[in-house]
Amino acid sequence: MGRHRPPRPALTACGGPAASPDATGADADAPSTAAATAADSFGVTDPWVKAATADDGMTAVFGEITNGSDAEVTIVSASHDAADTVELHEVVTEGADSTMREKDGGFVVPAGGGLPLEPGADHIMLMDLTRDLEPGDETTVAVEFSDGSTAEFTAPVKEYAGANEEYEGGGHGDGGH
Repeated sequence: MGRHRPPRPALTACGGPAASPDATGADADAPSTAAATAADSFGVTDPWVKAATADDGMTAVFGEITNGSDAEVTIVSASHDAADTVELHEVVTEGADSTMREKDGGFVVPAGGGLPLEPGADHIMLMDLTRDLEPGDETTVAVEFSDGSTAEFTAPVKEYAGANEEYEGGGHGDGGH
């Protein structure tokens, strides 16, 4: 990983291999010879995580991912310290049945746009939980982009009932989210 940028409220970013040498907080208006990373334009609005216990085994992360750049960016993976497995999921509806599955190619966030992460739709799935995520807790999620850059955001844990899709691939119950 590259050097860490100074924390921003609910969001931090790390540059990938092309991290700027002034990533420690030098004047943002100063010219830079390094290319901007996907993490530089990443943001999250209203993030939250559904409360769950380690016995539940899994939960999900929601919010609105934003991209402030003039090029689309792709989130290819995510991680969380309370989950042994983290996947980027989509929900596919066939007739009356909804099934969640890992999204091929990751989450593409359009240039200057956003991508909603919602119950019953795209979301970040936290699986094989190693500890409880209780209502009122704050928790940190890290994401990695196709250019190798990374960013983190903090989200509150909330109670939520609903969006109990079936999980494609088995072994993970009914999804619990």
